[in-house]
Parts: sequence; structure tokens; C-alpha cells
Amino acid sequence: MGYTLDQLSDIELIRDVAKRYCRGVDRLDEAEMKSAYWPEATDDHGTFVGNAWEFAEHCMVGHLRWRSTNHCIFNHLIELDADGDHARGEVYNVSYMLQKDADVLDTWHGRYLDLYEKRDDEWRIMERVCVHEYTKSEAVSPMQIDSARFRQGEFDRPADGRLIGP
Repeated sequence: MGYTLDQLSDIELIRDVAKRYCRGVDRLDEAEMKSAYWPEATDDHGTFVGNAWEFAEHCMVGHLRWRSTNHCIFNHLIELDADGDHARGEVYNVSYMLQKDADVLDTWHGRYLDLYEKRDDEWRIMERVCVHEYTKSEAVSPMQIDSARFRQGEFDRPADGRLIGP
């Protein structure tokens, strides 16, 4: 199937929405996380079901139990609706979360099922359902490398409006 340039642009803009969500969560940047959702959007994350902006606020506190988190998104299927203002997506995700007070790595495998909406040429999530596939927690030990010489995961958490880059 061929795409028009406008459709390709829309698909890339929707992918940017998913990236902003992940960076917002991982950097504890509430404003960036909220920028992925419309104000009246909903999110069903299992332990939280409700307004997506309230979910973002919930994450800023809930994710403090990890010293770092890395949301990795992979396959991102996007289907544009014929009206040009709506799309549906399925995003595969693996998240790595290192506990704050223990050398334990929590790993989440799942998918995000999204309904996107475009307003004034801006795409955001209108509805999200988080699907659980598999989770595990395991004790980890540091690699045999002088990792103390590197900036640590909490170095830019919370992001507090910090620009991308060094």
C-alpha cells in the first residue's frame, strides 16, 4: 500500500507521540508525558484507570521507587482512519526498571493499544489501554566495569525542563 506525503508525516508525528510518552515517564518529566495525551484522554494501565493527565501525575510519584527506568518501544503499527483526524496503534514495549533501594531489575513486557486524534495538525493519544504480556524481577550484579565513572541513571531525573542532549 502506498502512502501520501501527508500520511507519512502523520505516521511519523504519531510515532513522536509514543517517544514523548516514554521519555516523559523515564525522565520523570510530567509536562512531556502529558504532551502525549489530550487533556480529556483516558488511560487504562491496570492499576490506574482514568484521566491520562492524572495518570501522568500518578507516575511522577509511583516511579520514584526506581532509580532509573527505560521504556523501549519496538513494533509500532499505525492505521490511519479515512477521516484524516483519527488513527489506531499498537506499540510493543519492554521496560527495564532498576529498583531504587536494591540491586533488582524489574522487567515489563507488554503492548499499548492507542486511539490517536489530530487537532490543528497535532496528534495526541485520546485513549490508551496497556496490555500485560509478562513481567519478572531478578537480582542483578554490576558489570565488571568502573561504572561509577559514568553519569548514573538518576542524573537527569526528574528532567525539570532540561533540554535533550548533554
